[in-house]
Amino acid sequence: MSRKKWIAATAAVLVAAFTGFLYIQSRPSPNPQPPMQQNMNAIRFEVTREDLSSTVEVKGKSSYKKETYINAPFGADVTEWSVAEGQQVRKGEPLFRLDDTSLRNEIAELQATIKKKEADLKLSEFQEATGTGDAAAGGLSEDASKRHYAQSESRKLQDEITRIELEHARTQLREKTDKLNNAVFVAPEDGIFLFEKTKQPKSLEANERVGRIVDLTQLELIAYVGEYDLFRIKEGLPVEVKIDALKNVKLQGTVERLSKFAKGVGTSKEEASNSNTNNSSASAQFEVVISLEPFEQLIAGLSLTATIQTAQKTGVLVIPTLAIQRDQGQDFVMVESDGAVERRNIKIGLETPDKTEIVEGLKEGETVVLQ
Repeated sequence: MSRKKWIAATAAVLVAAFTGFLYIQSRPSPNPQPPMQQNMNAIRFEVTREDLSSTVEVKGKSSYKKETYINAPFGADVTEWSVAEGQQVRKGEPLFRLDDTSLRNEIAELQATIKKKEADLKLSEFQEATGTGDAAAGGLSEDASKRHYAQSESRKLQDEITRIELEHARTQLREKTDKLNNAVFVAPEDGIFLFEKTKQPKSLEANERVGRIVDLTQLELIAYVGEYDLFRIKEGLPVEVKIDALKNVKLQGTVERLSKFAKGVGTSKEEASNSNTNNSSASAQFEVVISLEPFEQLIAGLSLTATIQTAQKTGVLVIPTLAIQRDQGQDFVMVESDGAVERRNIKIGLETPDKTEIVEGLKEGETVVLQ
């Protein structure tokens, strides 16, 4: 090949290469722009290290943990009241006095009846002993002996009836004597006295409920939880309690016990009020009893809201729960790095409605993106 032809061929190759380079540079890049650059409204969250706790919220009413009910020992007019509504009483202090006139008369009649029956038995024993002696001496004819035998057996039967009646009278005497001892009725426990219905009634029936003595230093919250929350709660867990009527008051409590059996069904007020609700599809409700610390304004019947702390971890990596996505059972998040966003599979630990613990897949300070 001549020198001129070789130079022309080389020049043609260089021109073609340069033209190709310019063409490639003029075309747009096939790689798409990072999603974060395209979506400026994306929400970013920083992976932080915090203390995390899981809670269950329940609502219920306060009630007295210890209540001692007071019933009238017998029916009578009340001659004196020594206690008023809401008064602090001490064990052994008189509460009221009942008119015991009728009871004393009944006791006197029983005492007389007992004495008479005891005398009848002694007389019968004497007659039996005397009659048996005559028969043994042979002083009676055959007919007289038969009559004596019949009379003896009849007397034995009557004596047995008398003994039964005597024992019954003695039992009644003991019961009425015990009642008489309670004519001045004293407080069986320390606490605050509350009337049942009528304050200081003028008369009472036997065993009628008069009132109760409550211990204001021991109150509890009774609430109900569904079957799914039940297994998250254990006895002894700490509880923060709010009094609905006193917004700024927070009390401390402890889960005291959980019911072993369902107390009812229903998950909402609508279900409870709708008589046509199919109870077979409703969630079972279990009773939770929470003991409360003493508080001067805390009385029975108040509406309370309790937050039970079911789990707690200190210094764990967390991100907002809403940033976590799931795909075919795998948890993942979108992580921003160097202006690009990538999918990152993660392993989670303790979950709450607001934040979730990250066990594996993220580092503190990284940025998670929710697009």
